[in-house]
Amino acid sequence: MLADQDRIFTNIYGMHDRSLAGARKRGHWDGTADLLAKGRDWIVNEVKTSGLRGRGGAGFPTGMKWSFMPKESDGRPSYLVVNADESEPATCKDREIMRHDPHTLVEGCLVAGFGMGAVAAYIYIRGEFIREREALQAAIDEAYDAGLIGRNACGSGYDFDVYLHHGAGAYICGEETALLESLEGRKGMPRLKPPFPANTGLYGCPTTVNNVESIAVAPTILRRGAGWFSSFGRPNNAGVKLFGMSGHVNTPCVVEESMSISMKELIEKHGGGVRGGWKNLKAIIPGGASCPILPADLCDTAIMDYDGMRELKSSFGTACMIVMDQNTDVIKAVWRLSKFFKHESCGQCTPCREGTGWMMRVMDRLVTGDAEPEEIDMLLDVTKQVEGHTICALGDAAAWPIQGLIRHYRNEIEDRIKAKRTGRVSAVAAE
Repeated sequence: MLADQDRIFTNIYGMHDRSLAGARKRGHWDGTADLLAKGRDWIVNEVKTSGLRGRGGAGFPTGMKWSFMPKESDGRPSYLVVNADESEPATCKDREIMRHDPHTLVEGCLVAGFGMGAVAAYIYIRGEFIREREALQAAIDEAYDAGLIGRNACGSGYDFDVYLHHGAGAYICGEETALLESLEGRKGMPRLKPPFPANTGLYGCPTTVNNVESIAVAPTILRRGAGWFSSFGRPNNAGVKLFGMSGHVNTPCVVEESMSISMKELIEKHGGGVRGGWKNLKAIIPGGASCPILPADLCDTAIMDYDGMRELKSSFGTACMIVMDQNTDVIKAVWRLSKFFKHESCGQCTPCREGTGWMMRVMDRLVTGDAEPEEIDMLLDVTKQVEGHTICALGDAAAWPIQGLIRHYRNEIEDRIKAKRTGRVSAVAAE
């Protein structure tokens, strides 16, 4: 279990003062000017060495992403964009940072922005996050008043601005290039890559888009050293991480833990166990709605990190689990997700625009048992035609939950179709 002195987010539950004075008391904004004085290369290399991987779901090495930014300016300014559009169903970790520990993010913007040579940070916050926006704006104002950001930030001779921009409530704006389109005032539709944002991003300038948590942990990593951070978790899955638990656990929560903790330990220790005991577990979606579902027998030994989830043909995502007990109709649960992805598709790519609606309509019939048995394989085939054939990952996100359902629960789907036809519930479905 992670010791309290190793926690980065010391106010995740809002028990303490979230103002600048409170944040300073807990060790934030401590010697920030000294960190900047060590130079851009040192900051980027330290984050690289720490093994920090993007906390927004994709898990791309953060330091490497920062190093893609141009070393010398060609006359264009560079920008840091923070993705605070936390719209994935069940994912509620970044909002806790913004609501209760906002100064970690503001300080993170400064050190990360300095490391990349950015002139400003734009925090794109989800439109529905009203209270989070107020708390974050108050923290930004305090930092400006104290001279920590703005002109001559922290007395370092470096000018750096932080802007808060609230979105319009579209899930697709969580995709980095759609987020940039939205920031520029256009409809949130993903851009084709290349050119990549590091070369042509916001307003056609070099830009890095990072998740809130990836940026908020940076100052603490620099203060305590890359070796400290990389001492947690397995190789290639280093560090501490915010985990979320929702659904059928006794105490749903967000908790900071070491990477590579076992799924069972996480739920038993922090989630108060599964409702009705571990034996009552049916399935877990491990990291937000787009990750393939895992049945109970795989959850017994599952390791919560990028590699552990990939070995189980699922995805670590944002590490915010949806726990389902035996009462859950998993077919209906995945149908609900397919409905969400259909609704949120921006319609730019044909496979996603047509495929998400098509998949949802087949799922409609699977839920009621009105489908033909051969439609199961046909549905699987369509998910393969959508996955990997779109500009952004929304097509994949819509396909994966359905693939996981068919992989692990095909017998339940078949039983439902059989029961509908014969009017009898088979022995498997009745147990």
